[in-house]
This record gives sequence, C-alpha cells and structure tokens, in this order.
Amino acid sequence: MSATPSPAPPIGRHAEVVGGGIGGLTAAAALARRGWSVRLHERNEAVRALGSGIYLWSNGLAVLDELGVLDRAISDAHYGPSIQTRTGRGDLLVHVPVNGEGQVKVLTIMRERLISALLHAATSAGVEVVCDSTATGVTPSGRLTFADGSTSEADLVVIADGVGSRLRDSLGLLRRRRPLGQRCARVVVPRQPGLVPDADADSYIEWMSGRRFLLYTPSSKTDAYIALVCPRGDDAAIGDPVPIEEWTKTFPQARNLIEQLGPAPRWDEFEQVELTSWSAGKVAVLGDAAHAQPPYLGQGGGCAMMSALGLAVAVSGDEDLAGQLAAWEQTERPLISHTQRFSFRVGRLNDLPSFPRALLLRALGRSRAFAHARLRAANAVPTGTRAAVRS
Repeated sequence: MSATPSPAPPIGRHAEVVGGGIGGLTAAAALARRGWSVRLHERNEAVRALGSGIYLWSNGLAVLDELGVLDRAISDAHYGPSIQTRTGRGDLLVHVPVNGEGQVKVLTIMRERLISALLHAATSAGVEVVCDSTATGVTPSGRLTFADGSTSEADLVVIADGVGSRLRDSLGLLRRRRPLGQRCARVVVPRQPGLVPDADADSYIEWMSGRRFLLYTPSSKTDAYIALVCPRGDDAAIGDPVPIEEWTKTFPQARNLIEQLGPAPRWDEFEQVELTSWSAGKVAVLGDAAHAQPPYLGQGGGCAMMSALGLAVAVSGDEDLAGQLAAWEQTERPLISHTQRFSFRVGRLNDLPSFPRALLLRALGRSRAFAHARLRAANAVPTGTRAAVRS
C-alpha cells in the first residue's frame, strides 16, 4: 500500500474513494473491475474493522460473488439453523428456521474477514490504497482536499466515510440524521461449551427484557459476537468493562454468556441518515454516510454493498455522469429507504413494555407479510449480479 498518493492516470476515467469500510471497498473494487483507475483513501494507518460479527444474506453474498471473493469471505462462516427471539428469562417468542431447503439463507462471519476479502478484491483489481490519508474537503467538481494540504481531481468522487461524514455535510446533502435513542456495545468472545444451552449453541439468539437487548451471534468456528443494547440514558448498563451484574440481573438465563464479557470501549448510538440526494455534481455518497440504519435487520452492510455495486454499474456506460448518478439513485434508493424505515420501526419495539411487546412479536412472527417486508433487501438480487449464489 502506498504511503502517499501517486498522480492520477493521464487518460481514462479516474475515481477517488474516501473510506476503507464495506461500502468504500466494494465501490473501489467494482469500479476498478469496470475499467476505472481508482484510488482509495483510508484515514487510519491500515484498513481494518472493529471486532464484531456481521450477517450476510443473499444480497451481500451475490455482491461478493460478483467481486470474485465469495469463497475467501465465507471460508470460516457459521450457518445457524435458526433465528430466535426470547424474553429475558428465556421464553421463546419467535423461531425462524434458516439455511434449510426452501428457507432464508443467512450466514455470519467476522467483520475482519469481510473487510479482508473486499480489500483483496480491490487490490487485485488494481485499486491504489492510501492509508493515513484524511480528506478534509470536497467540491461538486470532483476536487478533494487532504489534511496534509494536497489536492486531487477525479471524474468521480465516492464518499463512504461513515455516519458522521463532514464531507457529505459540506455538500449540503443531509436531510435528517435521526438517533434512535439506543446505544450498543459490541464484544467478541471465544466460543466454548456452556455459553448457551447446547441445543441453541449454533442458533442466532436475541433476548429482550424491558428496554435492554442482548444478541448472541456465532460468527466462526472459534468466535461469538455479542451485542448489548440499552437506552442512551441507561447509565447502570453502560460501562467499560461491561457491568456484568447489571446485565445478568436483566438476562439471568444468559448468565454464562454475560460472565465472559470483558472490555467494551465503545458504546455506539444507532442512527438513521437520510439525504436530499445521494450525489452532487461528480460526487456520490453511499454506505452509512448516505443511508445509515439501526442494525435490527442485519442489512447495513448488505445495503452498502448493493449501493456500491449499483453505482459502479450505473457509471460504466458512455452516458452523462449526472444522468448516470440520477439513474443509480432512482434504482437503488427505494429498496434501501424501505429497509431503513423498517429497521427503525423494529428498533422502536425496544421501547414497548415487555408484555405487550411479547404479544406483538408472537403475532408478527406468524405474519407472512411482515416476514416478506423484513426480508425484501436480504432477498434482493443486486444490480449487476446473478440470481443464484453459491454458499
């Protein structure tokens, strides 16, 4: 990887991508595979991921297959037999079988493995990755300014630098940045016998009690990803390390699991981001910078990958860039906006008292219409991919 940017190619179309996360890497790889010269800027000293697991549904798997790194990404994946929702004391509310014949396909991997696979796709396609490179300004004409005072020009600039993107805000594209009022800590623990009952050890389990939420996600043969969610002002539940006794009082059936939790240096807040437009001039915005959503559908990464691949497909013809970007947004935005809204509403279930919430969840678990709406993005065929995906 380069320490400093090299000059852009003198001929052909050139793209600058800001952000080395899921959306940025997917966009960079997809553009390079379609003949663009691409430079990706990552502000950290290396392209890396926060230690956690991630759910991959059919849409994300299709994008990875299109980029040629599906096998690399899922080589150590976990295929759970079911998704379960339980009360804090362990009573089963919803049970959704997955990964069987005719059932929904979903697998989990460590986020680091996904980032590594996407980085491989990008560099194999010829993307130049520049670390310790912080973009501080962008103009609709395609001009980027960096913290070291340097500048670059591009035929296309892709902004994929996260929910708090200042580059996006400088373009005046932000319509709404709506917090859900919930905070989340993500912890990875070694998989070992006894974390949860043996019959459920391979399943994906979410416990709900009061306004607290605990998620257990086996993400490889050796790792389990745990997410703890609580209201923003729930000071007793928030801390580093995790307040073990507080969470055990709320979820006594998960004591063995909770007692394995340690440091929790970050308690992120869930947000939903909406833009007036996904582009301005030669600049396109995607991923959490454009359409962040609470993670209750497990579709943040999948939507970022779909949007990024769709962008590369849209801008790879000979049409005017403005028309291409408009067509990209018109194609990709309706489904992603639906998923954002649906995820936000599912997150609001945490605010209901436990008893009426349990009744509602049991009813929703039997509703085919609810299941279809929930899985619209997960089961979508992303632009530029085939319908069938190996796994």
